[in-house]
Amino acid sequence: MATASDIRQYLQQHEDKPLLRFITCGSVDDGKSTLIGRLLHDTQLLLDDQLAALAKDSLRHGTQNGEIDFALLVDGLAAEREQGITIDVAYRFFSTEKRKFIVADCPGHEQYTRNMATGASTADLAVVLVDARKGLLTQTRRHSYIVSLLGIRHVVLAVNKMDLVGYDPAVFDAIVSGYAELASTLGIATVQPIPLSALKGENLLQPSAAMPWYTGPSLLQALERADITTLDTASPMRLPVQWVNRPNQDFRGFAGTLATGTVAPGDEVVVLPSGRRTRVKRIVTADGDLPRAVAGQAITLTLADEVDVSRGDVIAAAGDPPQVADQFAAHLLWMDEQALLPGRPYWLKIGARTVTAQITDIKHKVDVNTQAELAARHLDLNEVGYCNLSLDQAIAFEPYASSRTLGGFILIDRQTNATVAAGTLDFALRRAANIHWQHLDVDKTARARIKGQTPRVLWFTGLSGSGKSTIANLVDKRLHAQGFHTFILDGDNVRHGLNRDLGFTDEDRVENIRRVAEVAKLMSDAGLIVLVSFISPFRAERRMARELFAPGEFLEVYVDTSLEEAERRDLKGLYAKARAGQIRNFTGIDSPYEVPEHPELVLDTLNETPEALAGQVMARVLAD
Repeated sequence: MATASDIRQYLQQHEDKPLLRFITCGSVDDGKSTLIGRLLHDTQLLLDDQLAALAKDSLRHGTQNGEIDFALLVDGLAAEREQGITIDVAYRFFSTEKRKFIVADCPGHEQYTRNMATGASTADLAVVLVDARKGLLTQTRRHSYIVSLLGIRHVVLAVNKMDLVGYDPAVFDAIVSGYAELASTLGIATVQPIPLSALKGENLLQPSAAMPWYTGPSLLQALERADITTLDTASPMRLPVQWVNRPNQDFRGFAGTLATGTVAPGDEVVVLPSGRRTRVKRIVTADGDLPRAVAGQAITLTLADEVDVSRGDVIAAAGDPPQVADQFAAHLLWMDEQALLPGRPYWLKIGARTVTAQITDIKHKVDVNTQAELAARHLDLNEVGYCNLSLDQAIAFEPYASSRTLGGFILIDRQTNATVAAGTLDFALRRAANIHWQHLDVDKTARARIKGQTPRVLWFTGLSGSGKSTIANLVDKRLHAQGFHTFILDGDNVRHGLNRDLGFTDEDRVENIRRVAEVAKLMSDAGLIVLVSFISPFRAERRMARELFAPGEFLEVYVDTSLEEAERRDLKGLYAKARAGQIRNFTGIDSPYEVPEHPELVLDTLNETPEALAGQVMARVLAD
């Protein structure tokens, strides 16, 4: 009979076993779900009720003529069972005497590439399945590229369904040779090829008698032996702060998981991005103070000095800190149905820190099948691009190749809060270190004081033909007559000069508004009242413009006109040409206009004259 000591020893033994996170990926119908299901079954990790449910499900949904369909163990969605495919990432835990495992079964369809990337983002190893009958397919290459991009350097090449090619070693050798060339191109460090049949369980746990010509490890042996040790403890100390722990006025600690390195009381550290230096006072945990902490431990640090530290900051070894920058070169996997548009603001989340980011330039997109670099002005769903990235605040970072924690990020749509991209930081752009703000003695306040006015921006937005320019011009005349210093930035006029290189695609419209917003900011800094008259069809760009200014300085004026009325007023015939297909990307016809949600003023042009509407704007300006 087992004693309490025996039980504790057994539990401790399993708790101390190393953990391997791996994914299975590859093309459709390569047998990924079947492989995991069979692995769970043959390692005797399924309970009796699970086996009974599997047998019942196999009769109803299975594809093996009534026999056990192991894929149903991980394909849990109704749509997956009906179609016989994997759609979402399915995670499973299992354990052997030597190791614990968390496996992510990733979908094979191209349209679910973003789901595959989600599974790969935390994996140490990838099992890439290849159907022996089909060889290396497009999706095999796509998934292998993403595996490489996300820092996975260990691959098990599982050549599946060898039973359907008569266990021919020549077929296996040809696939291995082709994949070795691909792995070399992608920089994948180690590849362990294994011929197997997931359905029959051959070479999963033990060597298969049907393939005596193969003398390597079985799949389970390869997973148990995989050396995925990292230099986390030998690397410099990095603690991304996840929470400022302030239970009372006598305690202030900074909690997080130690990403790399070790730390002990008395160590000199630096807080980034502020650059303040101090020393570690205590290492606090739920089980008491520690004399030393190592990478992977969740800890709370207290510091010797009163230093301003916020969530998202990084506490690092003072002798070897990470870099701090606000502009980067980065790889980006786009994961949204709507295309990535350079210049549009997104939220960037890296660790616990969230900042505003813009893709300033797409250097190229990558053909994931050939790794060829292709010119691109935007990125569509599941496309990978190499981009320049600009943030509104400097962050502490390290290249993704050195640190997943400080080099991996996601982009979030600021209106929907949806995750639209995953990215990896490569290096800081030189301009980030070489360009600094120059102090000017004559500031915005002084320039406004000498003009005797409060600078602000009146942003007129609406459909083409709504009357924006007419009303803005009337307001400008009245302000000028009363002695105010003003300037109008009109969409048509600006396109003759500053923005003459831009067209009317969504990408160009975003850049058009970005430039105009920056010019309006400079004019506001000069103390002027700036009237901006642009269609500015997208809420994201109008919001970006607003955020350049202090509260109360930006007034969004929505010139509300129906599409029918705008077409009726169209003396230039632009709407007619757009409906005839002679003008592409025309707002209201084949390009959307997003109505402002909370404008400061709404001008009803159907029921009021331009003069009356100009009076409403004047009343608002003078009232402020």
